[in-house]
Amino acid sequence: MSEKERIKELENHIVGLEQEIERLHETVAYLTKKLFGSRSEKTSALNLGLMSLFDEAEREADPKASEPDLQQVTNYRRKKFKGQREELLKDIPHTKRLCTLTEEDRFCEKCNTALVSVGEEFIRTEIEFIPAEIRVIDYYRETFECRSCRKAGASYMEKSPMPYPVIQHSMASPTTVAWIMQQKYVNAMPLYRQEKEWKTLGVALSRATMANWIIASSRDWLMPLVNRMHEVLLTERYLHADETPIQVMQEVGRKNTTSSYMWIYSSGQYSQYPIRIFEYQPGRSGSYPQKFLKGFQGFLHSDAYSGYNKVHGVTRCFCWAHLRRYFVEALPKDTKSPSATFASQGITYCNKLFEIERTLTDLRGEKRKIARLKQEKPVLDVFWAWVESARDTLLPKSKSAEAVHYALNHKKELMNYLLDGNCAISNNLIENSIRPFTVGRRNWLFSGSPRGAAASAIVYSIVETAKVNGLNPYKYLKFVFSELPGVQFEQHPEFLEDYLPWNNEVQQLCK
Repeated sequence: MSEKERIKELENHIVGLEQEIERLHETVAYLTKKLFGSRSEKTSALNLGLMSLFDEAEREADPKASEPDLQQVTNYRRKKFKGQREELLKDIPHTKRLCTLTEEDRFCEKCNTALVSVGEEFIRTEIEFIPAEIRVIDYYRETFECRSCRKAGASYMEKSPMPYPVIQHSMASPTTVAWIMQQKYVNAMPLYRQEKEWKTLGVALSRATMANWIIASSRDWLMPLVNRMHEVLLTERYLHADETPIQVMQEVGRKNTTSSYMWIYSSGQYSQYPIRIFEYQPGRSGSYPQKFLKGFQGFLHSDAYSGYNKVHGVTRCFCWAHLRRYFVEALPKDTKSPSATFASQGITYCNKLFEIERTLTDLRGEKRKIARLKQEKPVLDVFWAWVESARDTLLPKSKSAEAVHYALNHKKELMNYLLDGNCAISNNLIENSIRPFTVGRRNWLFSGSPRGAAASAIVYSIVETAKVNGLNPYKYLKFVFSELPGVQFEQHPEFLEDYLPWNNEVQQLCK
């Protein structure tokens, strides 16, 4: 090897080492941000410090012409709106409490004459908290007898009807089971904390008993409703799907540290029947959504996970919020570096699309499709040209390169939302629905058994569907556990329609 070739080889080696060092620095910065930095992906939180071709108006505007000098503001008080307190308390019962003089104090200190009330004035409003009260209800059934038949020698007796229990041979009541579910699945309070709370109320109710109540009542009364909602979901044209890990104990043939998954499926934003269904599965195989979505034909919004490719007969729409996240993760600490300029430009393109989307929220169907093609397609054309031009200029295996490769590899699916005006540009709808589960998971950490995980999926389905239909989850659970036991829905499945969250009577009773 000649000296020139040797020098060239060493120079290439040095360049490779410099690139590796840059990648390692980027990885360290990324992991440090993940551990200690802000998790917000809002542009204001990213502090890009950069302008773009879409910011021309802001760049050219004179701030002194329309904005006051901040130095002129000497103090600050939170602005109050007239009627704000009344609006806050309008749905809460009010009790009048009159402060008056006692009988012995109702005399004039000057002449000792008895005082007479001449009016009252309003002073203030307070919110009073009344702690929970526990009562034990002992049910008795009254028996009636026909005395005339008895005299005639033909005995006739009749017993009064009884409400069906939510769980046979149990002291559980509809309100008790509904409250336990409300605390765990809405307020993210684990059963061991509820156990302590019940003890302070004078009831030694173990977490094992509460878990059994959740499993039994969800299996008997909530699962039939979820199954019916599943049937309705498959008739929709626009669906969202996502999955998140969950740790489940006592799974047959698996270690407790093995990750299982909670899958969630949702109807679209403009669906007549808002539905959220959770499904526990021991893995992340694409066979699970394939089985769950069998018969569905339409647009499926999701991330780029290849497992959803097993769902046949659907048009996949990928999430632009996921793509934006790739550019956010590519932002380094040094916002003046070239890589920061590149990542922030990608974020700006995504922000522009979402900004346009916010102006189209009142449009539906074909009108929205036409508006998107007119306003968003030019932005997309510029974006894809920019991505193509950057393909070979980025450091291999860097975060910026990952963002570009993700975009180019999934261009078709990222563009599919333009095919139909009712499609969504992101999968944020379902991510917002899965957030209560992830918050609860941080508190209770794992499910004690597969049966418990399946029961949790059922309750989350009911609770989240109730919420998106504008219902109070506790009132709805109480209604179901009070009214559904005793209904012959197994012989007459159509009876379940009267207990679904969008039923008119349910809407009136469970708001």
